[in-house]
Amino acid sequence: MKIAMVSEHASPLAALGGVDAGGQNVHVAELSAALVRRGHEVTVYTRRDDPDLPERVQTPQGYTVVHIPAGPAEVLPKDQLLVYMGAFASCLAQHWTLDRPDIVHAHFWMSGIATQLAARTCGVPTVQTFHALGVVKRRFQGQQDTSPPERLKLERLLARNASWVAATCTDEVFELTRMGRSRTRISVVPCGVDLDRFSTEGPIAERTDLHRIVSVGRMVPRKGFDTMIEAMPAIADAELVIVGGPPVDQLDADPEVTRLRALAAELGVDNRVSFTGAVAREDMPALLRSADVVACTPWYEPFGIVPLEAMGCGVPVVASAVGGMLDTVVHEVTGRLVTPQRPRECAEAVTSILRDSFLRRSLGLAGRDRACARYSWDRVAADTLRIYERLVCAPAEMMQELKVRLKSG
Repeated sequence: MKIAMVSEHASPLAALGGVDAGGQNVHVAELSAALVRRGHEVTVYTRRDDPDLPERVQTPQGYTVVHIPAGPAEVLPKDQLLVYMGAFASCLAQHWTLDRPDIVHAHFWMSGIATQLAARTCGVPTVQTFHALGVVKRRFQGQQDTSPPERLKLERLLARNASWVAATCTDEVFELTRMGRSRTRISVVPCGVDLDRFSTEGPIAERTDLHRIVSVGRMVPRKGFDTMIEAMPAIADAELVIVGGPPVDQLDADPEVTRLRALAAELGVDNRVSFTGAVAREDMPALLRSADVVACTPWYEPFGIVPLEAMGCGVPVVASAVGGMLDTVVHEVTGRLVTPQRPRECAEAVTSILRDSFLRRSLGLAGRDRACARYSWDRVAADTLRIYERLVCAPAEMMQELKVRLKSG
């Protein structure tokens, strides 16, 4: 099968840790690689954000990345890209007219706009994965939401008009049905985890004698690092290691790091809170394995890949009961779910795990088992392919049914 992936701002080649580079980049890269392993041809279309990038890049994993000229060839905040989606769609249509894919899978709402405009001219079925819904983002971020004002209306149109919607979690299905999408044309296809890389075996990063809590994510307020910092006074003999953001030599210039450091100093825990800055992807498993607990405490999270990566490494997770983490983290089995923005509740959940080594091991092993059973990228690719095959085969099945009806009539 010839598969086109569209990911306008989240290139699978991008370095992770920036404000707009995170889980979606990983999802597109890993899903594309898994589909190639199953014998399919995959091309990822993303916006050119550097004039020196080649038009096409053949990755070691076997999929191709095509850089589409749409707007200036420079890095722009994703919330400023809507005006360039018409140009993006025109380029996609040109590519697909010359080399028509069997299916197109759009990632994020702006990718969906370009995809549906281009696919309309080529007659290609479309699958939409939102990765985040504007209506949920607006609900949690309010006036801090920087999305274009047209987002909510356009997302409703995309949800209704895509051939199929692949929701990343159960919570998203409820939102989509409220937006007018038929439940019969939605499937839950979660993000996955590389279980060979994120495993219980392998190097462990150096650590102190204190219990270690690790939190990972982009340096944006919604990730809730402040919740864990506010919990630290009630967690004795433990350190909090916050991973992500700009390179370590640029941390002092980052406004969110500055805010969090000031909070830690105000609470008297700055000697037990450290920031690593960006960490190379290949070094992340060792860092997670060094943790006694991985804390994921955002107040809004569409899915959350970090809990899965921690579970793959056999480390218990304390996570906010939001978004995809309601699906991935099983309360009292693979970790603990807590109410967002409740530092005392976080402190109690983390402390109970740190105090009991048997509980830590039990939760960690159960997390690894769950990750292996449900969240391997090969399993995610198989679930995705079932959608593709249904859509690609549908026209042929309809024609055969029509022929049978004409013959019997």
